[in-house]
Amino acid sequence: MSGFPALPALMLRFANDRFARYVAASVSALAIDVASFLALLAIGTAAAPASAVGYSLGIAAHWLISSRAVFQGHVAAPGMARTRQKALFVTSALIGLVLTTIIVGVGDWSGVEPLIAKGAAIAISFFATWLIRSRVVFRGSVPQVGEA
Repeated sequence: MSGFPALPALMLRFANDRFARYVAASVSALAIDVASFLALLAIGTAAAPASAVGYSLGIAAHWLISSRAVFQGHVAAPGMARTRQKALFVTSALIGLVLTTIIVGVGDWSGVEPLIAKGAAIAISFFATWLIRSRVVFRGSVPQVGEA
């Protein structure tokens, strides 16, 4: 049972690691997206609108989590600066959507198994949005704990 004393240190590192918090935020937003999509399908909503609503709810959830738990020291002041930051955040999400669509489409056209193409698309889109959000949307001079 020697691994248990390291658990608090691991939890502290996670709390101090922005990328790990971003992964958790992304997983949470994806869960909201998929759950909303499935719930809407279950009540008879057509797939395309259900997908759009789910994706939109996922973007909103990701903003809330990211701005409060991932990039909390880099959120713009209320007003035009915050509106601009939210617009950049949504733009990054749309870039992720376009990347995903292209990758899955090219994969399908090339005969790649759709789930494999979707997995690759999720990974590439995730890293692209991470880079955009960490270097453009939430850039700032206030370093987070554990970061240089």
